[in-house]
Amino acid sequence: MRIEDATVLVTGGNRGIGKSLVAEALARGARKVYAAARNPEAVTNPDAVPVALDITDPASITAAAERLTDVDILINNAGVHLGGEILVDELDKIRREMEVNYFGPLQVSRAFAPILAANNGHLLTINSGLSWAVVPDYSSYSATKAASWMMTNALRLELVAHGVGVTSLHVGWTDTDMVAHRSDEKVPPAQVAREAFAGIEADALEVVVGEGASQLKAALALDPSVLYGAR
Repeated sequence: MRIEDATVLVTGGNRGIGKSLVAEALARGARKVYAAARNPEAVTNPDAVPVALDITDPASITAAAERLTDVDILINNAGVHLGGEILVDELDKIRREMEVNYFGPLQVSRAFAPILAANNGHLLTINSGLSWAVVPDYSSYSATKAASWMMTNALRLELVAHGVGVTSLHVGWTDTDMVAHRSDEKVPPAQVAREAFAGIEADALEVVVGEGASQLKAALALDPSVLYGAR
């Protein structure tokens, strides 16, 4: 699907990968780009249209879908990492992570599915290399992203009959505030944005960004001891 002259909605469009997605959509000639955030005043791109959207609030989602009926491309980007291990973290924290990273994108996708179908649109969800593996301090986050990966696959099966393309994007460590504390090599958010829109234009089912995510995907074909053997 062409980005030029399309109307794009990016959730979490005020910072990190979302901010780069907004800028890249505009650079590719999108007619209009809605940058959604819980606090729309946090959107700083002067060429974007700020939109108030809390992806964990059904009323907020419904209100956005009722207003933004011109959306051609929906990008589920908003997400959160609250950190820690599932044996010791508070369940409320784990539930919050699942609400934001799984149920939020699901609710947004359900609300905008009729709009995307009417506009022969496209849906892309920013998932993670951690959809495919667990690393220390990212136990519940990985679980949410694995669920989001399967959700994206399910949406693809259910939306294909309505002419809507669906892409799952998986990236490793990205140079954003979420992983600022890590010393690993990181992918620039602008690269993620470029490859995301290239995937949409190619109608790709999956986009894998960076060597780290590529290695994790390849490890799925190996014995689990490669990832989870003795430490």
